Amino acid sequence: MPTVNVGRDRLFAALGESYTREEFDDLCFRFGIELDDVTTEKAIIRKEKHIEEEAGKDEETIYKIDIPANRYDLLCLEGIAQALRIFNKKQEIPAYRLSDVGKDSMLRMNVRSDQTSQIRPFVVCAVLRGVTFDEARYNSFIDLQDKLHQNICRRRSLVAIGTHDLDTLQGPFTYEALSPKDINFVPLKQTKSFRADELIEFYKSDLKLKKYLHIIESSPVFPVLYDSKRTVLSLPPIINGAHSAISLQTKNVFIECTATDLTKAKIVLNTMVTTFSEYCEKKFEIEPVEVKYDSGESYIYPDLAVYDMEVPLSYITDLMGVSLEVEEVTSLLNRMQLRAERSTSSEGQCLVKVHVPPSRSDVLHPCDVMEDVAIAYGYNNIPTRMPASIKPLPLNELTDLLRLEIAMNVYTEVLTWILCSHKENFELLNREDDNSAVIIGNPRGADFEVVRTRLMHGILKTVGSNNKHPKPIKIYEIGDVTLLDETKDVGASNRRHLAALHCGATSGFELIHGLVDRVMEVMGVPFKPDGDIIGYCINRSEEPEFLPGRQASIICKGKHVGNFGIVHPEVLNNFDITDPCSFVEIDIEALL
Repeated sequence: MPTVNVGRDRLFAALGESYTREEFDDLCFRFGIELDDVTTEKAIIRKEKHIEEEAGKDEETIYKIDIPANRYDLLCLEGIAQALRIFNKKQEIPAYRLSDVGKDSMLRMNVRSDQTSQIRPFVVCAVLRGVTFDEARYNSFIDLQDKLHQNICRRRSLVAIGTHDLDTLQGPFTYEALSPKDINFVPLKQTKSFRADELIEFYKSDLKLKKYLHIIESSPVFPVLYDSKRTVLSLPPIINGAHSAISLQTKNVFIECTATDLTKAKIVLNTMVTTFSEYCEKKFEIEPVEVKYDSGESYIYPDLAVYDMEVPLSYITDLMGVSLEVEEVTSLLNRMQLRAERSTSSEGQCLVKVHVPPSRSDVLHPCDVMEDVAIAYGYNNIPTRMPASIKPLPLNELTDLLRLEIAMNVYTEVLTWILCSHKENFELLNREDDNSAVIIGNPRGADFEVVRTRLMHGILKTVGSNNKHPKPIKIYEIGDVTLLDETKDVGASNRRHLAALHCGATSGFELIHGLVDRVMEVMGVPFKPDGDIIGYCINRSEEPEFLPGRQASIICKGKHVGNFGIVHPEVLNNFDITDPCSFVEIDIEALL
């Protein structure tokens, strides 16, 4: 969940009311967000720099608020304050509108789609007129861009936002993609002009911007925006030009979002303009911009159309488990920034007609409407009751029964990581890589490189970490492993495995063998020495993780379902285990 840092005093001023910490915590909970921490700006800096120092009495109090990942309208103080004011019935839902600008006098962005299609094909734009910035508003405006870049924009790879002082520019604008050697401009916070390829090299030492260079670095063309005088607005997604940089004195803000995903670009633009249009001279009014492609297509942005959705009242009340009248539901939705009214279907069914504003891009389905009703109603006010039917999956039911049976054989259950290192999954078990494992792309550490294909290494690591524990150690695990599977749409499938280990003065091979027989007995699979299709048998095996001649494969109904035996001394040594061990692993699903 994204965390938004807001000044307490400024937030309370925007809310028109002061709260104690407990009162505000309760308000956040009732609205569906969470007050994560209360700190100060200097304390945050001290924590980042690992400086131990007592906080001063005059430091501003900062509230760190966790918000849902899909509520982009709450990524800044303005969005949070407006939502809470509406929730507390202190403000009406804003009606966002486009200013009445004729198409002839409308600003235009001309797109060279034959060029931009090679790298970032889309652009959307808008203008905020008569904006009044102070330092706090300006910082919040910049912070919202950063938050959007890190969330829906996926670190600028899908969308990059550029904001400019319109009074320093001259329309119409053009969006092009040119060779890096043909682009020259003075970037933000610099005084000298750079060629675009020189700029890439320059920013490779910049801690903030170097992580975005890979997005365009290898491309033969770079995206660039110009005004009519060929002044560079920005080199997305890297940096804006210094010429059009916004400041506290800026009154008219031109916003452009270049993107590889048009839908996300529209959401980002709508979030920016709806959130900060309250500071415009004409409140909640946004000036549109025409985006014209050289193919002849023309679009007007931003798209502030209200999306209408009809949801059956019964759908909402049945899922909530609360009986509500339609008037109550519409009132609750109004508190969540969703205008709602009563409607009726052609069959006479009672419906709730919901008008979803452009600021609420998270509302996509009737279940989102139901969730907002439940939040406004109060989760604590919903009576608890037993669902009419609780039926676990058959595999989970079987798993629970097996857990009980193995526990009655005096084995202790362990729970190990599903991800492991490639070495643990193969080399430490004396096994060759059989290309059956799902490889984790860009793993965070060497301990989480692959998804496990067996449970053995996790149980052995557990024993190796508890060598001083009194012997014998008898542990088991029932969990999923993952194998590559071309027959599945995701390319892999999960299998439920059972594994158990005995470690002591002796290997306990006969105890593990007895456990195998007991598992088969409770599964209703009889022992058949000849291995027919209704029973199981035990055959000689040659698995590298077990001692030769002291291991066996389990054949059930003609299929190989598992192995057991005395663990090979080399494998024990790999996991720092000094006592002999016996181990069994069975594919439960193969027994069904």
